[in-house]
Amino acid sequence: MADLSFSNVVGGRSVPAASGETYDVIDPSTGEVYASAPMSGAEDVDRAYTAASEAFETWRDTTPSQRQQALLKIADALESRAQEFVEVESRDTGKPLQLTLEEEIPPAVDQIRFFAGAARVLEGKAGGEYLADHTSFIRREPIGVVGQVTPWNYPMMMMVWKIAPALAAGNTIVLKPSDTTPASSTLLAQVCQEFLPPGVLNVVTGDRDTGRLVVEHPTPQLVAITGSVRAGMQVAASAAKDVKRVHLELGGKAPVIVFDDADVAAAAEGIATAGYFNAGQDCTAATRVLAGPGVHDDFVAALAEQARGTRTGGPDDDDVLYGPLNNERQLDHVTGLVDRLPDHADVAAGGHRQGATGYFYEPTVLSGLRQSDEQIQHEIFGPVITVQRFSDEAQALAWANGVEYGLASSVWTKDHGRAMRMARKLDFGCVWINTHIPLVAEMPHGGFKHSGYGKDLSMYGLEDYTRVKHVMSYIGE
Repeated sequence: MADLSFSNVVGGRSVPAASGETYDVIDPSTGEVYASAPMSGAEDVDRAYTAASEAFETWRDTTPSQRQQALLKIADALESRAQEFVEVESRDTGKPLQLTLEEEIPPAVDQIRFFAGAARVLEGKAGGEYLADHTSFIRREPIGVVGQVTPWNYPMMMMVWKIAPALAAGNTIVLKPSDTTPASSTLLAQVCQEFLPPGVLNVVTGDRDTGRLVVEHPTPQLVAITGSVRAGMQVAASAAKDVKRVHLELGGKAPVIVFDDADVAAAAEGIATAGYFNAGQDCTAATRVLAGPGVHDDFVAALAEQARGTRTGGPDDDDVLYGPLNNERQLDHVTGLVDRLPDHADVAAGGHRQGATGYFYEPTVLSGLRQSDEQIQHEIFGPVITVQRFSDEAQALAWANGVEYGLASSVWTKDHGRAMRMARKLDFGCVWINTHIPLVAEMPHGGFKHSGYGKDLSMYGLEDYTRVKHVMSYIGE
């Protein structure tokens, strides 16, 4: 029985679905229903886009300074209410409370503050006379109303990544969070109403059909989604029908290349943390290790030791690295991939569901897999690290690039020249060297190939929410 209920935020007000219909929200730590949320339909999406369209007429004319001040106030509110946000986020996702407070609130606040400042420093080509008797200059303008869809692995953080650059650039928004994690998105939207005009930011909850309505609606000029490759393809196909712009971040299968000269103990510790954090439910997670022939066996043993020393448990346990998988469907997905392990592969550690309640899965290490195996080619999105043995640098590069994804990667070596060669040839939007997973607001995050296109964070992320207009004036006598 649900003991909480969430609301849509449309036109500056918290409202139920027009139909009154709701759906159950599950606590992944227990597998039990703990809340309900609006099951938004076409009427709700229409109302949200109408509110966003009306708000755009005035929000687009605000100055960068005014948008900056609004974003700074939102960041301050998030920071001052950090504990409240962490509690709702943990209830929705099962994330450890203390770890979420330490690892997610500070970067989210920092990222909003970054875009608050970035709103005031948009750059373009210098104006000038490129044709005799004519002066040209460039205007960077907001795109208009944008539709956004966020995932369940980092509901609060991904909402920040989506709304901060869009608002900074002068756009208005209709955002749909994942059906399994509506709590922090609706709370953040309610907080934002204190500092934004009504209709500038609207949130509607619901299922995949709700997301489809948000994406296919004729109003938005851009649709941005963080999600699966399948979802991204559907969004791109839908957007093509009326030539919407699309911003896609679709997951990854990050290669983690460990050469023979790497520090085995340090690399194993860093990779295990970057692989198991958030239960491996991270599109950049360090879960596909390629190890050199001289270090492979020792590295598998070191990773297995790290796995056995890594704990998972409920949100209140301060000693765990990660909580449950987000939902039963994801638990089945991870379990299935491990259970279907081919005969030539081995489970070096873990490999089982943990506990009788909730969606917990043990820290797992798989070895002996081949490049064509589904566990290598498909995103596991769980606390499962695979290890392959490569023979030389060329094979490491070929295997690293030999997947459909292109989001993130890392190289572990003491050889600077090798690190630079690999960084140049790896077909991924980010290459870390002797580390894995740190992100900063000033640097872009986004991938190639089936990982999508467009950038989150950085000035590139802000520019993705703008359009470029050329203005030419005749100045002759």
